[in-house]
Amino acid sequence: MQNEHAAETTGPNRDEPPGPRFDVVAVGNALVDVLARATDSELDQLGLAKGTMALVDRDRAEAIYATMGETTEASGGSAANTVAGIASLGGRAAFVGRVADDPLGMAFTHDIRAVGVAFDPAPALPGTGESGTGHCLVLVTEDAERTMATHLGVSAELGPADLQRDHLSSAQVVYLEGYLWEQPVAKSGMREAMEIAHAADASVALTLSDPFCVRAHREEFLEIVHGELELLFANEDEIKLLFGVDGFDAAVEEVGETGVLAVLTRGAQGSVVVDASGPIAVPAAPVGRVVDTTGAGDLFAAGFLYGITNGLDPTSSARLGGVCAAEIISHVGARPESDLRALAVAAGLFD
Repeated sequence: MQNEHAAETTGPNRDEPPGPRFDVVAVGNALVDVLARATDSELDQLGLAKGTMALVDRDRAEAIYATMGETTEASGGSAANTVAGIASLGGRAAFVGRVADDPLGMAFTHDIRAVGVAFDPAPALPGTGESGTGHCLVLVTEDAERTMATHLGVSAELGPADLQRDHLSSAQVVYLEGYLWEQPVAKSGMREAMEIAHAADASVALTLSDPFCVRAHREEFLEIVHGELELLFANEDEIKLLFGVDGFDAAVEEVGETGVLAVLTRGAQGSVVVDASGPIAVPAAPVGRVVDTTGAGDLFAAGFLYGITNGLDPTSSARLGGVCAAEIISHVGARPESDLRALAVAAGLFD
C-alpha cells in the first residue's frame, strides 16, 4: 500500500506519477451535516442515545430539526470527510456517492470538488419527497460529544450502478463506509467494489462506523474481516462488539489472529495498530481544547490512509492520523480548517 511518490499538491489533476491514479477512493454516504448545540436532557426528550447515530425517515428528521437552535451547515458524510482530509494532506482521492438535484446536493458537490477530491456522480435525481440529498442532524453537547440523526435521502439508493469503476480500479486503497451496510442495494455495491479493487490489486479498507452497525451486521462484518479486507478501522466499542468480548485487550488479541492490519482508536488514549508484529500503542496528539468530536474518526482514517499510501509505516501513519483528529476536534464541523500538510510537517512526519 505504499507509494514512493508522496503528493506535493492537492487533487487528482496534477501530473500523474507512475502507478495508481488515486491514493484512496472512498465509497460512502454523501451527506450535508446540520450542526447545533444541545443538552443531555434535550437528547433524552428526543429519544436519541448520546454519542451514536440513528437513521431516521424524513418526518422524524423534520421533527428533530424543528427542536434545534441555531444551526451550521457543512458538507459531511463519514467517508467523504476522510477523502477531504486526504486531499488536505496533498493526497490524490476520489469519492463515490449519490446526491440529488437540490441545493444540498449542489453544495456537497461544490465543497468536495473544491478541496481537490474527484467526484463524478451518476446523473442527479430531483430533490423531492424522500429523494432529496441526505443530511445528518448533529447535536453537540457541552462535553463535545456528538449525537446524530441521519436521513439518508438518495444515499440510501447508492448501488452497483453508481460505482465509478475507472476510479476504483485506479486506487491503491478502496475505503468503504460501514454505514452503507444498512441498505441492501448499497451492500451489493460495496461487495462489487471489493471485487473491482481486488481485481486491480488494490487493498480494501473498511471502517465499522458505529456500534449500531456492528450489532446489526456482526456476522457479515466478521466474514469480511476474515476474507475480504486488508485494513480495518474501528474504535474501542466497535471492536469489542465485533468479536463479542468485554475487554479491549481480548479484542486486540482476536483481531491479531485475523492477519488484517487493524487500526483501533481510543479517543484521548490514542490508538493501537495491530499488524503482523503485534499491537503497538500510539499516543494521541495534543489538543488545546476539545470543541466538537464530529469527524474525529474520519480524519484519523484520513491521516492513516494518506500515510500508508505515501511511504509511512503503520505506526507513523497512526501518528499522522492523530494529528488530523486533533485538528478536527478543535473546532465545530468535520472538515479541516487548518492546513493538514503543514501540521504533518510541524509534527516531523514529512519534510
